[in-house]
Amino acid sequence: MGIWIDVARVSTALNVVLLLGLSYVWLDNYRQFRSKHTLGLSVFAILLLCQNALAVYIYSWDKTLEPWFAHTVPDVAWHAMLALHLLEFVALVFLTWITWD
Repeated sequence: MGIWIDVARVSTALNVVLLLGLSYVWLDNYRQFRSKHTLGLSVFAILLLCQNALAVYIYSWDKTLEPWFAHTVPDVAWHAMLALHLLEFVALVFLTWITWD
């Protein structure tokens, strides 16, 4: 199971990086334009950033949950969680590309 937790750690860490960039752009746009659309995108990015930052913490540093995720979670559950992290990463890459273009 070691490779799967490493992939989950990397994908969630990359999600954090992408969400920081998106939050920066969208918050800057909100300051400039004061539209509800950019405010909604900013809130979305910040909440998703919190979720991914918590996942990185749990997968990497939490002394109780990290060993549990690394050794006790069944493979089928890991594959499902990993698929969600990777799909989220692909979606964020696309969203980042559109936003920065």
